[in-house]
Amino acid sequence: MKKKIALFLGFTMVLGMALTGCGSKEAASKPMVYAVEAGSAGEAVATEKGFEFNSVASQADALMEVASGTSDAAIIDLLMAGAMIGEGTSYPNLTLGEELTEEKYGAGCRKGSDLAAYINVVLADAYADGSLMEAAKKYKVHESIIELPTGEYTASADSDVAYIQGKGTLLVGITDFEPMDYQDANGEWIGFDADMAKLVAEKLGVEIEFVVIDWDNKIMELDSKNIDVVWNGMTLTDEVVAAMECTNAYCNNAQVVVLPAK
Repeated sequence: MKKKIALFLGFTMVLGMALTGCGSKEAASKPMVYAVEAGSAGEAVATEKGFEFNSVASQADALMEVASGTSDAAIIDLLMAGAMIGEGTSYPNLTLGEELTEEKYGAGCRKGSDLAAYINVVLADAYADGSLMEAAKKYKVHESIIELPTGEYTASADSDVAYIQGKGTLLVGITDFEPMDYQDANGEWIGFDADMAKLVAEKLGVEIEFVVIDWDNKIMELDSKNIDVVWNGMTLTDEVVAAMECTNAYCNNAQVVVLPAK
């Protein structure tokens, strides 16, 4: 009888260890969940790579997901990561992981709009006189700036530039995205893209208004004329280039993984 009990206990222990081992393997093989901004290049790369992900309203929200433990990691723009994570930033306990893509930023206007060519000329002139690089250094993105060729502007028959000058306001579609577009302590929109957009408005002789948009609806916002340009660290993806009249690329970027620091 004692021998039977001993055999039974031994079998139970082996079975328990086996089940525990299976549980450990299941936990170890559980896929990482990434937080990504809806409609972003980060969401596109997560989809392409077959990652499990949560779509959130902004890249700032993606970082909050990781910091709170709701998601295991985030996929965001390298330039934003440089400004937002690590020692002395908003998220000192987050760190950079793998770089997933290489890409470029541009601004986007309505398809066929002559505003894109106008912006190209303004940015090329600012690059030539050094003011663009001065702004880039202010926001610490100067190492990512692309050399800009001189451009030409010719008004189109159905000119968007004339339309904007006629209404007196340039409407710029953005999200809260440091260091490109974000608010200072007084609530004023600043950042590299914000400063360049202000320069374009100045050259047009109009006021500027920054409009916070749902990034996933940026094309619809343009086409409905709720905004005149999307200018917010926008990656020039095939989808974007097909749907918008885009400016020349002015800044290099990448999609990167952000993780909790160990």
